[in-house]
Amino acid sequence: MGQHGDKARGTLLDAAEELFARHGIDAVSNRRIAEHAGTANHSAVAYHFGGRDELLEALITRHLEDTHRRRALLLEQLDDGAGLHDLLACLILPWVDHLASLPVPSWRARFLHQMRAVPSMESVLQRSAVASPVTEDLIRRTQAAVGDLAPTVLHGRSWILGNMTIGVCAEYEARIEDGAETPNWTGVGYFLIDSCAGMLSAPVTHPGDFLPQPSPVYLL
Repeated sequence: MGQHGDKARGTLLDAAEELFARHGIDAVSNRRIAEHAGTANHSAVAYHFGGRDELLEALITRHLEDTHRRRALLLEQLDDGAGLHDLLACLILPWVDHLASLPVPSWRARFLHQMRAVPSMESVLQRSAVASPVTEDLIRRTQAAVGDLAPTVLHGRSWILGNMTIGVCAEYEARIEDGAETPNWTGVGYFLIDSCAGMLSAPVTHPGDFLPQPSPVYLL
């Protein structure tokens, strides 16, 4: 695709991410995306992406390279004996640092928050979240750091923490847009690290298998 096509594709992605973040995935048509992108071609989404699912997958994966790069740099600084807090920092800080690098207003966290409500995209979210050896290694080491947890408990807590982190960032992103917050994504990141470490290391007081079914939602 030429430079003009790449620019048109990027404009459509920007328009779609904003509209999906504001209104939800199912409430926004391809025609509305094209109009918001400033094109008179109402078939632009189909032309550049082929279909709705392909557009959503492109949106999910468009910033992964930057997050993976940031994560790899942090991982290089860890030693083999890194504890839970440091491992979580490698997972969480690259995500919030990427959000901090986006223009204000940004829509990334709110878009991903909306995506959680689309069942057909669950596998794409899950696959994209662990799409690098660095992330896979960090997840494995984090799980080993809480190896005394029963697998069902770890699974359930991971699901809660992934959703919590995306939800907190989505709300914070909205508050920045509204002028209610002066951006401090680093502070948000360390708050989330402490919160996640606390939940993962909390004692198990009841042997039930709460939330054994949902797939964990890792950070993108």
